[in-house]
Amino acid sequence: MMLKEKMGARAVRIAFGLVAGVAAAQAVAQDAPIQRVEVTGSAIKRINVEGALPIQTLSQEAIAKTGATSVAELIQTLPAMQGFTVAATAAGTDSGGRVSASIHDIGEAYTLVLLNGRRLAPQGSGSAVNLQAIPMSAVERVEILTDGASALYGSDAIAGVINFVLKKNQQGGDIEANYSQPTAGQAGGSRYIAATYGWGDLDTDGWNVLASYRRDEQDQIRATERKFASSAWVPFNRNGNSYIYDTTSSYGNPANVAVSFLNPDQPGREPISFSPYGLRNGNCAPMTYKGIYNDATSRNCTFDFVQAMEIVPENKRDSFFVKGTKKLGDNWEAFTDIAYSRFDLTARIAANPVPFSVPLGSANFNQYVAPFLSADQLANVDEVSGSYRAYDWGTRASQTITESKHAVAGVEGQLGDWSVNSALTWSENSIDERYVGGYVRDTEFRNLIGSGAINPFEPDGARSPSVQQQIRDSVYNGSIRKASTTLKAADVRGSRELFSLTGGAAQLAVGADYREYHYEQTPSSDALNGVIYNFDAPATYDMKRDNVGAFAELLMPVTKQLELSAALRYDSISAIDDDVLGRKVGQDASKTTYKVSARFQPSPVWLFRGSYGTGFKAPDMLDIASPQVNAGFTASPRLCPIADATLCRPGTTQYNVWSRGNENLRPETSKQFTIGMRFEPSPKFSAGLDLWDVKISDAVSYVSEQQAWDNVDTYRELFTTYTEPGTGKTYWAFIESPLNIGKAHNRGIDWDLTGRQRLGIGTLSATLNGTYMLKADYSDPSNSALMTNSLNRFGDNDAVTFRHIIRLATTLDTGKLSNSVIVNYRNGYVDAEATVLNTNTGGLEDIRLDVPSYLTVDWQGRYAFTENFTLRAGLKNAFNRKPPLSLRASSGHQVGYDARYADPLGRQLYITGNYKF
Repeated sequence: MMLKEKMGARAVRIAFGLVAGVAAAQAVAQDAPIQRVEVTGSAIKRINVEGALPIQTLSQEAIAKTGATSVAELIQTLPAMQGFTVAATAAGTDSGGRVSASIHDIGEAYTLVLLNGRRLAPQGSGSAVNLQAIPMSAVERVEILTDGASALYGSDAIAGVINFVLKKNQQGGDIEANYSQPTAGQAGGSRYIAATYGWGDLDTDGWNVLASYRRDEQDQIRATERKFASSAWVPFNRNGNSYIYDTTSSYGNPANVAVSFLNPDQPGREPISFSPYGLRNGNCAPMTYKGIYNDATSRNCTFDFVQAMEIVPENKRDSFFVKGTKKLGDNWEAFTDIAYSRFDLTARIAANPVPFSVPLGSANFNQYVAPFLSADQLANVDEVSGSYRAYDWGTRASQTITESKHAVAGVEGQLGDWSVNSALTWSENSIDERYVGGYVRDTEFRNLIGSGAINPFEPDGARSPSVQQQIRDSVYNGSIRKASTTLKAADVRGSRELFSLTGGAAQLAVGADYREYHYEQTPSSDALNGVIYNFDAPATYDMKRDNVGAFAELLMPVTKQLELSAALRYDSISAIDDDVLGRKVGQDASKTTYKVSARFQPSPVWLFRGSYGTGFKAPDMLDIASPQVNAGFTASPRLCPIADATLCRPGTTQYNVWSRGNENLRPETSKQFTIGMRFEPSPKFSAGLDLWDVKISDAVSYVSEQQAWDNVDTYRELFTTYTEPGTGKTYWAFIESPLNIGKAHNRGIDWDLTGRQRLGIGTLSATLNGTYMLKADYSDPSNSALMTNSLNRFGDNDAVTFRHIIRLATTLDTGKLSNSVIVNYRNGYVDAEATVLNTNTGGLEDIRLDVPSYLTVDWQGRYAFTENFTLRAGLKNAFNRKPPLSLRASSGHQVGYDARYADPLGRQLYITGNYKF
């Protein structure tokens, strides 16, 4: 954070940046003019001093020293950030590479992201913004308020605010290019080129136009190109024993079969599954295993799907930003911001798992099923289906094109004694999800299986040219859905001085805003008409709701040492207009929230501050109004949840998952406080400490699949049935539905130490900063009176809250040359519970690994050849620290590590050049 003090007629600016861990301090010329600015977290313009709220500021140079090539990389490495979505989850989900921010692990839905102080359209029906929409090269600085600000901004700022402030009034241009390459091999390289140019000088010409364009490209990484992520069959050693962790799939190549019988409650007639190829040959085909869950009823050869997937998807991004500013006389300016980005991501995962029916008496039944049944079983067969991995069709490839469009037009200036700012905002985030490989057309696939042109029970081999052409013709290419979220908003706010106090003028700010959110999703005609084999069409959505809010903020410098402030806000959020259902869903919600804060500086050396406030958040629209829709499969193989043999899948396997909304969800409310201090005995040293605490009531969450399977009687209403489109077979399925679980309570300390020392060869600066978590508690969904937590352990929420996240940054600046080293650390934790095979005993065990701490070191050297040309070269993860072993089964298809907490790229060498003209 920046610490600036003005004393008398002399201005001394001492900047100690908690800026992604990089500190810089600089002296500014004396008698600099006093300029009032609006700081994130307040609507009152003031001299930019260290205030009552903890704000971290990242300057352009601080951003450059991190080596970050995207907004997500920049933000997600800050110690205060936990609980966000990473791009890697696109491998196996429909996220499209969405990335988010989450302050203090409170959640992405509670972290407000602004662009030049105004909201962007979220991705989806909630409030979480996709950081891919931010034009990285146009960013001048980032301000991060790590304290709740709902009383000023509204319901989605409970955790805090991140404001990306873009460049303004630039003259001339600059071009920047970057190339990055992992040293582990050719896979995973990335590059970008960016150009920015400004016309006109606002001060002399009365106008300025700034335009910026950037192109980013990221190459894919296959799982087999990283040993730690190369297989779903993971051998490892622990405490002197050898184990196997197995997430291989029952959809095999060759196919497995599942057989159900009449009167399944009779002995010997429970459902069974087996691999005809494995039983006939005594071993499994390549890329398949006799899975650890095999028993008398399940003798499958399971497929290693990881070997055919990519853990880092290929993507491209184009971003464009234009800002225009025009003076309107001496006191007013008109401005407009226009931002556009197009993010094109192609995620490739294992070949398509396709179920198919095996008719009784057919050639396939007689050859591949009947020989492996007893006489009683053969006489009482009910249904037979196959589980086939369509390997010859290639990997499944889904291309998601995400477009973000954002336009703001407004004015700011003086109206009498009032400083006024008002604008209209239109913002849209849209996606087009397309299948571009590996998915099969329904009619063509059924013909290939039915005609015998493809024998799913034999290994894939040489295909005749005609069959190869039929396979190519049966691959589906096309859009499956389009979705968009549109934000329309208007706001006005003003501030003025009221009266004089001992410490200065009391100031008042008032404001009001209106926002309308419109979420739409439209499945393609192919998706709706059954063109794709074994495919559940996405739901159709057309939902709207609006938000009206008003606020007032009062700042009172009671004395030179003591400053008090208070803010009050009223929000009214409408019920959801669901045009698909033709009715309103949910209830109107309204709430008055407040915040009070104080800043006390008894001397130039010490500063104390604190705040207390309340917050309010309405649930996401889909959390309330979503119909029941297909949501994939359970993350882990499961036993049959309910003893009904007609609905059980054989053995231990994955079950289908449904998702649906809950019309009875209540809004969440919060209470929070911060207490902090700053200590600066000299320009060479400063320290800071902020204790924060956030309690959320009526917290919205989900029952995890692990909880549901462990407590089936308690959650019986969350189990229903699913009918496979490909076979017509019906099995048990699990329902994910949100509920108000009770409470969530997070508490922690943000801290930093900064030092600066002149040496004979230059200036050495260093910052050590971190977040120390004290609480990460939330109610057990089965009993709201019971609290559980995820602190240093993989919790029921399928995530970890790290107690320690620390960053050390040092820079030695010797004029034209500077060297920076950044050390990132997060502590170890107890992993998710996993069922593994003990190869010493041959038995299955449930274990939790101790995942070790993760520390990486980055280096960057910068050389300024001239005032106009600068070259940077660096190493990320210089010691090539590999992700530690994790047996989690959530958040994407990666196996063997957790992509949220460790980077699979490994050591990367990069070079960046910047030329100004």
